[in-house]
Amino acid sequence: MHDSREKVVIITGGSSGIGRCTARMFASHQWKVGIIARGQAAMEATAQDVREHGGIAAIAEADVTDTAALEAATDAIIAALGPVDVWINCAGTGIYGRFSDVREDEFQRVTDVTYHGTVNGTRIALEHMRRQGHGSIVNVCSAIAFHGVPLLSSYAGAKGAVRAFTQAIRGELRLEKSPVRICSVFPAAMNTPFFSHALSHMGWPARPAKPIYQPEVAAEGIWLAARSNHSELFITGTTELFSLATRFMPGVIGWCVSQLGMERQLTRDDRAVDLCEPTLFQPSLRVRGGRGPFSHQARGWSLQVRLLALRMKISDAIRGMFSKRG
Repeated sequence: MHDSREKVVIITGGSSGIGRCTARMFASHQWKVGIIARGQAAMEATAQDVREHGGIAAIAEADVTDTAALEAATDAIIAALGPVDVWINCAGTGIYGRFSDVREDEFQRVTDVTYHGTVNGTRIALEHMRRQGHGSIVNVCSAIAFHGVPLLSSYAGAKGAVRAFTQAIRGELRLEKSPVRICSVFPAAMNTPFFSHALSHMGWPARPAKPIYQPEVAAEGIWLAARSNHSELFITGTTELFSLATRFMPGVIGWCVSQLGMERQLTRDDRAVDLCEPTLFQPSLRVRGGRGPFSHQARGWSLQVRLLALRMKISDAIRGMFSKRG
């Protein structure tokens, strides 16, 4: 990010949840924001958010599992906004239910969107960034990548694959001595429309496991990841502790996770039931915001993110002092 022109970010899955909040975050820093998703109305709503937060927006409709459509959407956004500096793979979907209750085509669809969609986006982003000689890719992973959770087998498998894939690509970029950077970020449970959109075989809609955070926390973490040299970034202390515990106390964590049965992962809340609209095979007919129906239980900040932001401010200030002296 060495030139003086306005910077460009492209976000897949940018029409709701973490993606929509991330679009606002970059817009508030006067970035140009490209949004790729399936629903036209939801993308237009996000574009309006971007403009209200001081950014310039471009939208392009594509399913991340369709490589040709994703390439065409990317070309359209670059033609409108300019070369891409940051690419964020944020598209994902999930199914709640016993593995034996999940149909093969449903399991495949979660894998295609959540994992293969990230692979497709990374491939396209790398093609552009290698040519221009710079760029940063942020793959939105999950704490579930460190240990699978019962009733979420398809999503857990996909996010575990995203983490390993990102590590492999990072190694290849280092071998190439490439200036392009790639990072995984690991949010904890976020209060997003994901749970309203997830297909549930539990009889009731899904809900996040506590502690829950607002998606703006994840958006700030993604913003920091895009500007840092982190290979992996934990967006909350909860996620980092979970990662450490799975490494040093795998048996204990395995037992604890096994206690997350069906009752602890479903909700009978009337508002959550009203908002339930599975979008596994088709986009939502409603325009969703960044947040889901669990704001009354969600935390609006993360000490982990605040400390990282403070550290980056101090580093920027020190670099600024030395550049002035030079």
